[in-house]
Amino acid sequence: MPEIIYREAIKRGLEEALERDPRVFMMGEDIGEYGGAYAVTDGFLEKFGPERIKDTPISEQAFMGAGIGAAAAGLRPIIELMSISFSLVAFDQIVNMAANLRYMSGGQISVPMVIRAPTGAGVQLAATHSQSFETWLAEVPGMKVVCPSNSYDALGLIRSAIKDNNPVFVAEPALLYGAKAEVPDEYYEIELGKARIARAGSNITLVSYGYGMRPVEAAADRLSMVGVSAEVIDLRSLNPLDMDTVVASVQKTHRVVVVDSARRTGGIMAEVAAEVQQRAAEWLDGPVMRVGSVDVPWPYSHDLEQKVLTDSDDVLNAVSEGYGL
Repeated sequence: MPEIIYREAIKRGLEEALERDPRVFMMGEDIGEYGGAYAVTDGFLEKFGPERIKDTPISEQAFMGAGIGAAAAGLRPIIELMSISFSLVAFDQIVNMAANLRYMSGGQISVPMVIRAPTGAGVQLAATHSQSFETWLAEVPGMKVVCPSNSYDALGLIRSAIKDNNPVFVAEPALLYGAKAEVPDEYYEIELGKARIARAGSNITLVSYGYGMRPVEAAADRLSMVGVSAEVIDLRSLNPLDMDTVVASVQKTHRVVVVDSARRTGGIMAEVAAEVQQRAAEWLDGPVMRVGSVDVPWPYSHDLEQKVLTDSDDVLNAVSEGYGL
């Protein structure tokens, strides 16, 4: 299969939707003439015109509200945020409006919209531009949240997200935009809410998503060198959360480490750990071990940022501390 980079996979999915469905349009800051903060929409303005590719003022609350109204009226907007950190300006619209309208209208109003945003630290954007609020949004009923870790999943999930009749937040790890992976030319979709077993194993389960898959897979490689077989699970979707796949793996390996590249406190892995404890405690040979980035504001300094960000050493330390492997 051919390899394409992560941003090109996202771009392919967006382009397909714009070509196939006249109800689809895009809004966001600098997505038109500039081509997007990470070049995902480069060339779209020339191809689809200003009616479909709308550069917006610097007001996330305003264009998020406009997108919700457009979706409620029957269109299928795709909203791009320059950074997930800027979603804070529009949280009332996202959380109170987009996620609740279908419920509050008794199903009379749907909000079929996609919100996309780069997420996470590691690219030296400092404290106010390096947040990972997908972990917050995953708690909101009515809002689906996905965070793909590779080009294949990015394309399959964006296709499904655009077709969904609910609001879907697609968190795209900024560190992965240039990463390559194999993507087939044949059309495919990935169901929202289904985890992926990235590597089969028998001795321990490692769980993560998004950028967190990099340190997890590196740790699995290092464990294999000392005879430890790690099963690696990529959640892909944070809401809905596929706990059945995680629990089945824990019942097989009897050990688990859950890994978040976002901050450890309050992350989605706290929920995963609690569910594993409730549903599979009798299968465990030790504690559910949690790993996450350090609970400090994200530093601008490259060396400090790397020290704070979750890495494979953190994962291996948790494996050793919890299970002596």
